[in-house]
Amino acid sequence: MGLLYTKFYLDFAPDQWKQVSTNPIIFQATDDNVVLDIDDTSQNTYKLKFKKGGKLQMFRVVGKFRLTWDDNDII
Repeated sequence: MGLLYTKFYLDFAPDQWKQVSTNPIIFQATDDNVVLDIDDTSQNTYKLKFKKGGKLQMFRVVGKFRLTWDDNDII
């Protein structure tokens, strides 16, 4: 299970992602090789590449967002 914290809300391109749940907030990749650029709370940048059907869960925590995913969804 992957975990990152970010202070920024992520923008999900509607042609590559669809929201499949609102509570919790879960987005699902609609294509292979969908890349998300994430800046964590320590100002490190990560590029996560998702498989088709891969999911990313986002949970708001005081002043930041907690992002989690299944490592099997990452290429």
